[in-house]
Amino acid sequence: MPIRYPEILSLTSEPAPYSWGDRETMLYALGIGLGGDPMNETELPFVYESGLKAVPTMATVVAWGAGPAIGSMINFLMVVHGEQKCEFHIPFPTEAEITAEGRVIGAYDKGDKGAVIYNETVLKNAKTGEKIATLTGSTFARGDGNFGGPSDGAPEPHEVPSRAPDRTVEIATSPNQALIYRLSGDRNPLHSDPKVAKMAGFPRPILHGLCTYGITCRAVLQEYADFDPAKIRSHQVRFSSPVFPGETIAVDLWKDGDVVSFEARVKERGVTVIRNGKTVLG
Repeated sequence: MPIRYPEILSLTSEPAPYSWGDRETMLYALGIGLGGDPMNETELPFVYESGLKAVPTMATVVAWGAGPAIGSMINFLMVVHGEQKCEFHIPFPTEAEITAEGRVIGAYDKGDKGAVIYNETVLKNAKTGEKIATLTGSTFARGDGNFGGPSDGAPEPHEVPSRAPDRTVEIATSPNQALIYRLSGDRNPLHSDPKVAKMAGFPRPILHGLCTYGITCRAVLQEYADFDPAKIRSHQVRFSSPVFPGETIAVDLWKDGDVVSFEARVKERGVTVIRNGKTVLG
């Protein structure tokens, strides 16, 4: 069924309950590769319950599946994740009981190229109603263009500086990285089953885009936040290409005041996998 515009803009989801504890917090950190060196005491607090810290981008997995149901209007076989942003209203907690509610905030018609749909999910403390994080993401529905919606007006991507990177950090992924990360919520077999990956046109399973997203946040934490998650106020990216587990992700970073710009590429293949990255520090 094609996208019905402007009806799609009225899609919302009622507040739904979710919760997590220290186990989920540590598992997410392991899923983005923290704790690989048992003697690294700066990473240990993310994977050990003594003095536990949460990587802020864990916000993308704690309410997996939340948000408005747009499946009746798009072909999910032709869908890819376009952009992701997390804005943190308070330091992200290591355990919590929350509600998550979502809505569609935009739909843009790109003609034969497809459609871009923006959604927003708000995570709130279930007892107090305090906002914890706001997640904004875009879905690129390659098979659903020409639905009669506006073609312009989508948020402009962040421009990274034209100068050479101020810093570059290389983070190796493990061959079983996707198998660990998927335990945090996204069990799409594209990331685990070689047969499904080949059906989708890949030689082998690919790493979750949101895992790469978390790895770029890890890079900022390491290079510009002294591993203090409370310093991350927002983190956003545009996805451009997949990573294969076992490859090395090189993150190029630029710092201007409280803004860290970044892009990420696969070192072995020279392919840019994240563009237009922006972290706001506080």
